[in-house]
Amino acid sequence: MNKSYEPPIHWNDYEDIAMALYEKFGDDFTESKIYRIRFTELLDWVLSLPNFEGTREQANEGHLEQIQAAWVYEWRDNQD
Repeated sequence: MNKSYEPPIHWNDYEDIAMALYEKFGDDFTESKIYRIRFTELLDWVLSLPNFEGTREQANEGHLEQIQAAWVYEWRDNQD
């Protein structure tokens, strides 16, 4: 079995996306910086994640808001 296989990520997988963004950017983005990210930029970052299978056309503001909020929680969880 290939251990490196990871299941595909879709738009509704907010927590998985948030964890991937945190892994990618670490503490470069604090809570306030995460909430100031432009949705156009966030959209590009999500689309560039490994294993992400959603499309730009499937994205909506609700998805991006949920991703932002989940990313903030992920960041907070890693501040201990």
